[in-house]
Amino acid sequence: MTNLLPDEELMSQVRSGVGEMLGVLFDRYQMPLFNFFYKLTGSRSASEDLVQEVFFRILKYRQSYRPGTSFRGWMYQIARNARVDAFRRQRPEVGLEPEMEPAIVPSDSAQQKQETQMLYRALLQMPEEKKEVLILSRFQGLKYEEIAQLLGCEVNTVKTRVHRALQELRELFHQPENARPATGKSLEGTFGS
Repeated sequence: MTNLLPDEELMSQVRSGVGEMLGVLFDRYQMPLFNFFYKLTGSRSASEDLVQEVFFRILKYRQSYRPGTSFRGWMYQIARNARVDAFRRQRPEVGLEPEMEPAIVPSDSAQQKQETQMLYRALLQMPEEKKEVLILSRFQGLKYEEIAQLLGCEVNTVKTRVHRALQELRELFHQPENARPATGKSLEGTFGS
């Protein structure tokens, strides 16, 4: 029954002191948050720690949630803040872990797996703000309106940022060290746009 309740209703109950509802939200958002952080950091352990930090902060700052507003947008704002705080505490050397597996479901093709790894290498080379807007829009599935609210800007600004980030990702992807066999596939198709 509680699994059918909307996120906002669950969060309103958490805000009112019904802590068990946080478990339902955790079940819903643990993997999306993990994937968000994993694509930003390339580190499995850092991503797991950040997911835990987000849910700790959701519980700690539950009174700051305004009923009637988007829970997902509020949660991703907390996630962004947790990531920035962790980044400030320790400026880790971002690298691609050998076991880094994308959230995109690859086919059995070795070529597609190689292309996906090259895509993630290119993504990790991007500046934080461009990488973040791409991950939020293409991997986390947030609408441009939600991202605009999260970033405190206009929807058209988000569209422009996503477009520019895709262009930069495409350039990084096609650099000689990321050269790939010709398949006729566009990078845009990889992101589902």
